[in-house]
Amino acid sequence: RPSASGRRRGRAAPHRHSLSPCRHRRGVPHPRGASGPFRCVHLTRSTMEEHRGEMSRWLDILVAKGVQELVFVNRPWPIDLRLPATLFGCASLTRLYLGLWRLPDTAAVPRGARFPNLKELGLCMTVMEDRDLAFMLERCPVLEFLVLMGSQTGVRLRLISQRLRCVQLGHALLEYIDVVDAPTLERLFFWEIAPPGKLKSFRKRNDDNHSTMNGCSRIKIGRAPNLRVLGYIQPGEQELGISNTVVVVCSSIVYTCYVNI
Repeated sequence: RPSASGRRRGRAAPHRHSLSPCRHRRGVPHPRGASGPFRCVHLTRSTMEEHRGEMSRWLDILVAKGVQELVFVNRPWPIDLRLPATLFGCASLTRLYLGLWRLPDTAAVPRGARFPNLKELGLCMTVMEDRDLAFMLERCPVLEFLVLMGSQTGVRLRLISQRLRCVQLGHALLEYIDVVDAPTLERLFFWEIAPPGKLKSFRKRNDDNHSTMNGCSRIKIGRAPNLRVLGYIQPGEQELGISNTVVVVCSSIVYTCYVNI
């Protein structure tokens, strides 16, 4: 974003628009001050429970306006309100951050719907099943940055991507991360993550590949030739495996690991 000095030199700041929760005569949010395309929209200051009947219409407006950057937060409750499947119609998106939602029901998403231009995705305090997260990532073919913050459910993440460069995970329960094939991945960074044993209702699994019966979060690195930064590892709470080798950390120190696979 241009600085104030940049604007004084004549460089125009990017246009930002908002959809007001105030209703005009048709019950549709009024796009303030713009007849042209929307570049960046933040919907963050309303309790979306009060606008269930309007959310799909709002997203239709954003699709029509070719929105590129969207921050959509349900504030403050309920924290598991379902996002409309209309979201998948925003094919022009390059950056998307979602907060305090339940991901759309995959059965309601049109076949072939995807985010062909999305490079950055942030999911904050979301409710998501395994299939929901996998479905979301499969439909982001050029995704480069993935941020998962404060997930309401245990995270199980399997990465197969030709474009992903950075994954950040924080303040969440982590069951496992399995980096199967990510040739462009450079950073896998996590902090303040808790192992599954910290959740009493955590489901015990018998899967040999992703077993968490020892109470540790499992981090498995398969093919990631460009991975350079991996951290932080908390001894006794995360188990790290690199190319079928388990790395056991016995010290009480929190490590940042630099790897070359």
